[in-house]
Amino acid sequence: MQSKPENLYEYAVVRFVPKVEREEFINVGLIMMCKRRRWIRTAIVADFARVKAFAPALAISENMLRKHLDAFESMASGHVSAGEMSCWPVEERFRWLTAVRSACIQTSRPHPGMSADLDADFDRLFAELVL
Repeated sequence: MQSKPENLYEYAVVRFVPKVEREEFINVGLIMMCKRRRWIRTAIVADFARVKAFAPALAISENMLRKHLDAFESMASGHVSAGEMSCWPVEERFRWLTAVRSACIQTSRPHPGMSADLDADFDRLFAELVL
């Protein structure tokens, strides 16, 4: 029986940074991309109670945080609400979303991996790094 071919992928952890100057963060999601397969997937967990426990003096509302995270997901998935970015190839969306920035939604540096089952590896990484 022949095994599935391995696919090179990159992933980054999506982080909420309540006060950028302090450089403290809480993991709230994962973005993963495979250029060869033109595949990208993201998942976000916006547990506001957990975020408030991490940053009790939080100056952003739950609704505003959800809007920021929804926008990130829309851009990653190429949803039409992302505007012009929705037409970009997956690798360009991934690069733009994982670029270093000073904002309340940031990502870790991208990390590479090899996978025969991208969805299974995404689920595993999401459980390990976010949940």
